[in-house]
Amino acid sequence: MAADEDISELPEAVAIRDLGDIVGFHIRLAHGAVYRHFTETFSDLGLTQKQTAVLWLLDARPGVTQSQLARELQMDRATMMAIVNRLEARGYLRRAGLGQDRRQRTIELLPAGRSALAEARAAIQAHEHWIKSRFTPREVRTLVTLLERIHG
Repeated sequence: MAADEDISELPEAVAIRDLGDIVGFHIRLAHGAVYRHFTETFSDLGLTQKQTAVLWLLDARPGVTQSQLARELQMDRATMMAIVNRLEARGYLRRAGLGQDRRQRTIELLPAGRSALAEARAAIQAHEHWIKSRFTPREVRTLVTLLERIHG
């Protein structure tokens, strides 16, 4: 292609042909589609993916500390603190001291948090159905295994 040739005038297939083999490009597009659907599904709940993950983990692991949450969800401490602060302000959880060590604080899920989590789980089921409906059960297992190789 000549240096002065306008790419917008080329057929679409030619303009993006090289992107078709770039795995990261397809992951980005898939992430965008999944994120848009998640946002639509969760719009009425007022929860983010990260906030939902925190509520989910608190329900599964009572007495977990904020630092344990951050490690398990692969978030930095500042991000985790901001999420916990927001959820605490909404009355979804509360911090409690852990014995003599005032630096370590457990986090307790409150009834309002359990209620929000129940609504979030229903929304997640709908969202998961939307994603999984594009694949056979075997393809879903394969996809999860392949994605774990990237993020695991």
